[in-house]
Amino acid sequence: MAGVQTAVALRERGFTGPVLLIGAEPHQPYDRPPLSKAYLLGKAEGSAFEVDFEALGIELRLGVEVSALRPEDRVVDTEAGPVPYDALVIATGAVPVSLPGAEGVPGVHLLRTLDDAERLRPVLAEQCDVVVVGAGWIGAEFATAAREAGCAVTVVEAAEHPLAGALPAEVAAPMAAWYEESGARLVTHARVARIEPGQVLLDDGRALPAGAVVVGVGARPATGWLTGSGVALDPDGSVTADDRLRTSLPDVYAVGDCASFPSARYGRRLLVHHWDNALQGPRTVAADILGEEPPPYDPVPYFWSEQFGRFVQYAGHHEGADTMVRRGDPADAAWSAAWLREGALVGLLAVGRPRDLAQGRRLIESGAPLDPARVADPAVPLKAAVRG
Repeated sequence: MAGVQTAVALRERGFTGPVLLIGAEPHQPYDRPPLSKAYLLGKAEGSAFEVDFEALGIELRLGVEVSALRPEDRVVDTEAGPVPYDALVIATGAVPVSLPGAEGVPGVHLLRTLDDAERLRPVLAEQCDVVVVGAGWIGAEFATAAREAGCAVTVVEAAEHPLAGALPAEVAAPMAAWYEESGARLVTHARVARIEPGQVLLDDGRALPAGAVVVGVGARPATGWLTGSGVALDPDGSVTADDRLRTSLPDVYAVGDCASFPSARYGRRLLVHHWDNALQGPRTVAADILGEEPPPYDPVPYFWSEQFGRFVQYAGHHEGADTMVRRGDPADAAWSAAWLREGALVGLLAVGRPRDLAQGRRLIESGAPLDPARVADPAVPLKAAVRG
C-alpha cells in the first residue's frame, strides 16, 4: 500500500521523471485487509490494486529482493544488481513475528502475504481443528473466518484478555465473550511450550489438538536490510523518520509500517501498523520530494477490524489520557469508549457505532473541549458534547 500510493501520489502531483517500484513478492501489488477476510474464505479471487501502472509510467520490478542501501553511491543493492536513485522511499512494511521453535513444523502458518493466505485457504476448506496463537487483531480476524468456515477454533493468549497489547483491560476484557459467542474457545494466561505435528503443547502440560496452527503474535518492521546503511533506527527496528517522513540520510524517506514519526498531537513518536497510515503518509513524502514543503505529518491514527460479527474502529491514541468514558454497555451489540486528556478527546474505540468514530476523529483533530457527562450519554451525538 505505502509503496504503491507513493508512486501514484508522485504522478498525481505532476512528477514526470522515472518511477521504479521494487517488490520482493512476485505478485501484482495488492491490498492486505481482504487476506484475512474475503480472500481467505474463497469469496474473492484477489485483491490487486486497481492501478494502471503502465499508463502512469510506473515501472514494476517484482520478485526482486533488496539486500542493502549504499547511500555514498546512491544505490540500493538487489539480487538483480545495483539500482541507482535520486530519491529513495523505503516502504518495506513489517514481517510477522514467528514463534520460537515453530519454524519448519508442518501445519504452522503466518498470515501476512497473499501466499500465506493461499496456503491457509485449504485449511479452512477442510474444516481442520485450528489453534490460533495470539488474541490480537489478526488472531481475532482469522478466528472469525475459521469459525465461519466451520472449523473448531482454540485461541491461545498469554495475557489475561484479548488485545492486551492494544487496549486496556477495562475495555478489552468484555471482548472475551465474543469468542465464546462465536463458538471459539479462548484460553488466556496460557503460553505455548512447543508445537508438534497435530498438537500444541502449553507450558502447563495441556495438549490442544491442531490440524493447523496460525501464529499471530505481532509484527516487526522489515528493516534488517538497512544494517550498516547509516539510516537511523528506533530500538524497535523502525526507521526513525522526521515530521516529513525523511530519514537521517539525504533524499531517503520511509513510510508505512516500517517507520515511526514524531507526533506533536501526542507528544511522542508513533509507529502505526495500519492501512490508513500507509495511505496518508505517501502524500507527504511525494510533496516533499517535489519541494512543496508539506505540513508536518501528524495524522489521527485510524484502523478498523471485522471480528465475530462486529465492526470495530479505533481513532487516535489513548495512552496519556487522564479520563476514560464509556458510551453504552459493552455487553450490548454497539458501544464506544472515549479517552480524554484535559477535557479533549484523544482516542476513541467504537464497536458498531460508526457515527461515533466519524465525529470522534474530527474532534480529536480539532482538540475541542468536551463535556464528559454528555460524552457518557450514548444518545447524545459526540459532536453535541463540545463545550460552549
